Amino acid sequence: MQKLTGLERILKTIRLEEPDVVPHFELMLNEQVRNAILPGASYEDFIEYLDLDGICVHDKTGGAWEYETLDASKKIKRDQWGAIVRFTEQQAGHPIKPAIELEETLDTYVPPDPDLPWRYEPLERALKKFKGQRAVIAYAGDPFAIAKDSILGDVRYFKAMIKNPELVEQANEIVLNYYLRYVKNCLDLGADIIWVSGDWAMKKGPMVSPEFTKKFIGSNFQKIVELAHSRGVPCLKHTDGNVWPIIDVILDAGTDGLHPIDPLAGMDIGEAKTRIGNKICLIGNVSCVTTLCSGTVEEVRQETKEVIRKAGKGGGLICASSNSIHSGVRPENYVAMVKAIREYGKYPLNANSRRE
Repeated sequence: MQKLTGLERILKTIRLEEPDVVPHFELMLNEQVRNAILPGASYEDFIEYLDLDGICVHDKTGGAWEYETLDASKKIKRDQWGAIVRFTEQQAGHPIKPAIELEETLDTYVPPDPDLPWRYEPLERALKKFKGQRAVIAYAGDPFAIAKDSILGDVRYFKAMIKNPELVEQANEIVLNYYLRYVKNCLDLGADIIWVSGDWAMKKGPMVSPEFTKKFIGSNFQKIVELAHSRGVPCLKHTDGNVWPIIDVILDAGTDGLHPIDPLAGMDIGEAKTRIGNKICLIGNVSCVTTLCSGTVEEVRQETKEVIRKAGKGGGLICASSNSIHSGVRPENYVAMVKAIREYGKYPLNANSRRE
């Protein structure tokens, strides 16, 4: 088979066709891990160095986080929505105070401006360097996740689903309108793929009932999908957790791919291939909780091989970590995963991809 560009490889895979080799990119690549592999390199140069098929680009604020430092010693910041967030040593952000404390103030709340040109500087750099060769993937937040965590706070949000659904819909609409505009701007600049990230589930199952997931969560995501599709651009969805009880909501929203098929929540990528692999692209799911953090290089290679064996046949698999390459991932293990994908993911899949 003729060698494809990274962009061609990913788009072919999203169409559920077999490319020349299983593609790979990551939602996030921690700077500390990148520097250990290629010291001092820019994000774009690192993508080129490892010859990844795509680059996922956040806006200049880093999505919802890292907007304004309030207390550097305690790692407390204010996000662009006005919420106060505390960061862990692993750089994970945990909202501790929402932007809206009194519900009536939501009527006068002023959201961030999606049209500020500086937001798109990282996307413009990626497009200038990679357009037409590697997939340039624009990251967008999920309206549910941001309305819940940053605008109202999770407790108030979940209670209001029952007691004050209009409040939930109002908060959702604020964030949705921002991201519809943000995504439009990304599409106008030339983004190849849109990636919407925000969890709808936890280990044991969805955060809310399938009915509420469809009404308050899936419907807004679907509007972003429809915008991307109106421009002929695929739209992918990230959510951790066990999403089997709400998989129909995800499929009905029209997403082209699902990440990460969370192994920590008991999601098996082989089962996903059987149940939904003929409907959407699967993205995942080498464990970044166990194997990539504490496993040996050989264990990483074997798990990567197993993911390809389970879900690679016939296309429709983008092999990646089970969430992201975070600060706890061993650099040598990430490199081993990338090399294993290239080694075992060549089509047609052969004996090298079978269980040994």
